Amino acid sequence: MFGVVPKALWSNLVEPDSHNRIPEACNCVLLERGSERVIIECGYGEGWNAKEVDMFAMDGNTIYKTLQKHNIEPESIGTIVLSHLHFDHAAGVTLLPNAKVVVQKQEWEDANKNRSTMSRTYLPRVLDSIRDRVELIDGNTTILRDIQLTVRSGHTWGLQSIEFEDEAGTICFCSDVMPTCNHVGLAYSMGYDMLPWDNAQTKKELLDQAERENWRLVLYHETESPIVFVKKNDRGKFVLEPIN
Repeated sequence: MFGVVPKALWSNLVEPDSHNRIPEACNCVLLERGSERVIIECGYGEGWNAKEVDMFAMDGNTIYKTLQKHNIEPESIGTIVLSHLHFDHAAGVTLLPNAKVVVQKQEWEDANKNRSTMSRTYLPRVLDSIRDRVELIDGNTTILRDIQLTVRSGHTWGLQSIEFEDEAGTICFCSDVMPTCNHVGLAYSMGYDMLPWDNAQTKKELLDQAERENWRLVLYHETESPIVFVKKNDRGKFVLEPIN
């Protein structure tokens, strides 16, 4: 999860367990406008064998169960927006069969060619489940009147962030550009970023804009403080200020 950063450094930020795993969340976002419901990201879903469940310490809390827990009928979701198609972000699409799925064309093509440093991060069963309901976006664009999709290459070539507005300003779902608060440092990229240098530059541009325009960021894998402001300290370094 921390690429070239040595364990002696990153373990000061988060303590691994006896299997060298660290806690990770899958923070999905529900947007509602009247009867229109949109999900940003949908987690790892179902269909995992016992070995895989143990390897990733999956707790079984799927997007379907979570929606029901919040009294939202999963069948009422009309649109799923995915930042990219890695299984931990996208496999839950199989549980929401009524929704169209919006993803970048570049990401879709790369996923179908399995262009990845990991052999099983793009799952054919997931891709096959959405072939008749995928909507491909080519570059930066606005969907559903006011949801902005922005290409932010680095983790994959076709990763996109999702920006939207509420009464307090702009919120950006930045996905694996910066998966947790512990990845705010530019060198703290993941070992399976396809373009580590590019991701560092993408992250810097994102942090600059978020700090300048007072955006809130939603961090997909953050377990403690998934919504943050971006500030600069007295040395000019980016720091993240949690929003409770």
